Parts: sequence; structure tokens; C-alpha cells
Amino acid sequence: MSSAIPTPRPASYHGIVPTQHAGPGPTSPDSPEPSLAERARTLVSLGRIGSLSTHSRKFPGFPFGSLMPYAADWHGRPVFFISTMAMHTQNLAQDPRASLLIAQPEVAGDPLAAARMSIVGSAIEVPSAEVRDLYLSRHENAKFWQEYTDFAFYRLEVDGVYFIGGFGVMGWISAEDYRAARADPLAESSAGIIQHMNADHAESLLLIARHHLGDDTDEASMTAVDRLGFHLRLRSGDRIYGRRLNFPREVTTSDDARAVLIEMVRQARSGKA
Repeated sequence: MSSAIPTPRPASYHGIVPTQHAGPGPTSPDSPEPSLAERARTLVSLGRIGSLSTHSRKFPGFPFGSLMPYAADWHGRPVFFISTMAMHTQNLAQDPRASLLIAQPEVAGDPLAAARMSIVGSAIEVPSAEVRDLYLSRHENAKFWQEYTDFAFYRLEVDGVYFIGGFGVMGWISAEDYRAARADPLAESSAGIIQHMNADHAESLLLIARHHLGDDTDEASMTAVDRLGFHLRLRSGDRIYGRRLNFPREVTTSDDARAVLIEMVRQARSGKA
């Protein structure tokens, strides 16, 4: 587990906001999961590249999209290292308001099942000494551009965040809640857990879904995992929907998650609740 992941605060929870996807929401009010702010902080901490939208100078009123490497600081603010020759930098010089779209790598063959977020705020130039080491720790090759005088560091000051957690979870996050939240303790290991479960234990996930959720489903794949539980993408005939399952206890490491998942499979095989 990376030492860069802060110690999590006590669990906080949020209500479920229905989406337009078919099927029921992923959980019920008595099934807790990390807050939207925590999930957003987890995603931004893991990401390295997003899509930056700025206000076009050439076509006023239209957004201008750019592929944008970034590094998130302790408060979850994205830091960029950009050239004044770039069109997005010129756009920011005229209007600093921007947004950064960050997406979880596609899981379960469905991009809409993956988490994504848009950070809205103003991008301002910041002294190199404040953010250089952070940025280079994420993008080592950027060191070759440090001596070029047209490059500078910018930071996106967060005014608000819109987070979509896949099936059944979405909503706005205030700047205050986003700043106060911390990444999930499974942040660095979640991708490996998801890949391992879907590639090597698809039948176990199906068994868990049928037993613990009571769903007569044909396929089950994991799309997200956190310290409190995980999300499944389920297919029953032509119906595709998402559900959430909570762990019997909170976990903080990948070894903890493995032990709890094995326990849930054994319960499903034995027919115990």
C-alpha cells in the first residue's frame, strides 16, 4: 500500500440518486458506501490524464477540449505543466474558468459502468517550487521541459465537482466537502482486485450475487471496490443493471479484501446468510 494514500477519516455515507439506467439502484439506504466526495478524491488520486475544457478564443462561446496530464495535490486540486504556445494555455489567459474530466479505465466492457468526474474551477499559474516535485513524481518525463521558459505550472482551484459512479450514483460535490475528503485506503490496489476477480473468479462473483443479493442473474462482474464493499454489473437475459454489496466488515488492505471475499464465497456455497 502506497504511503502517499492518507489515513481515511471515519466512514461517511450518502444517499443513492437514481440514474436513467434500467434496473434498480445499486444499494438501499441501509447499505452504506463511501461518500461521493471520498469516491471523487479516490479517482482523482489514481488518475494521471484527463480532458481539459477551456473557453475558446477563436470560437467564442464554444468549449475547447485538450488531453491533459495532471497531478493531484493533497487537497485534490489538479496541477498542470503547460506551454504558453498551447491553445488551452492561451484560452486560460483570456478566461481562467475550466473543467477537467477524469474517467476510471473502462471496466466490464461497458464505459458507462465506470466512474468519472468533472472538476470545475479556475486554473491559475502557481510558483514552480510549490508543485514541481509533486508533478514530476507523477510525470517524470516532464523534467525535460523544465528548462523551457514557455512552460509553467497551473493549478485548478476547485469550485465544485460532479461525480458519476457508474450505475445508480451521481451528484454534485461542494468544494468544501471535496477538500475535506480523503482517498479510499484501497485506492492503489482496487484496479488489481477488480481485474483479478473478473479474470479469475467470475463464477465466484456470480455465486456471491445470486446468494447475497437473491438475484437470478446470468453474469456478474465487479466494476468498483472500496473499504466498505463493491459494485457489480449484472446481466439477466437482456437486462443489464448495477447493484452494490457491502463487506461484512470494513477492510483497509488488499489482503483484508481478499479474506472477506473468500468468506463471502464460502457463505454462498454453504447457503448461509
